[in-house]
Amino acid sequence: MTSSELRMILQESSQGYLQGDLFKTIIEHTPLVSVDLIVKQDNKVLLGKRVNNPAKGYWFTLGGRVLKNEAIQDAILRIGKQELDIMIETNPQFIGVFEHRYDDSIFRDVSTHYVNLGYEIEVSGLEDLPQEQHSEYRWFGLEELIHSDEVHSYVKDYFTTQKGTVPQKKGN
Repeated sequence: MTSSELRMILQESSQGYLQGDLFKTIIEHTPLVSVDLIVKQDNKVLLGKRVNNPAKGYWFTLGGRVLKNEAIQDAILRIGKQELDIMIETNPQFIGVFEHRYDDSIFRDVSTHYVNLGYEIEVSGLEDLPQEQHSEYRWFGLEELIHSDEVHSYVKDYFTTQKGTVPQKKGN
């Protein structure tokens, strides 16, 4: 069994994993909560070229949705394993809350609304990255990332001076 096949089995057997008509109904009627990992190494950011809608064909951060009854820290660990094939051993830095709205989804004629929690992690020595969600991977310098038309605008939001597209209430 390949590591890719094992990841799919683990994902499909996870409590809270949704597929088919139920998942379509949920996407049609509610926002999805997800974790995006801003993966850094040597002052570069790892992006994957998306193979599925939404954002198909764009360079994008790696991530996934939070499953029902899954602690956010557990989601970060699971997503790290599924998307990077690594065990995240450091405490990721919280970047902010972001909203991503798309006119499409994995289902025909259904829009998608994500509430994303952005976390930054430092890695080294990544190999054999999964191909289910991304056809290829590439390390981007920050200037190149910001100016590339092939990098989705939602990815660029992670690097603006005002972190997060959801306003944060300031303390008294």
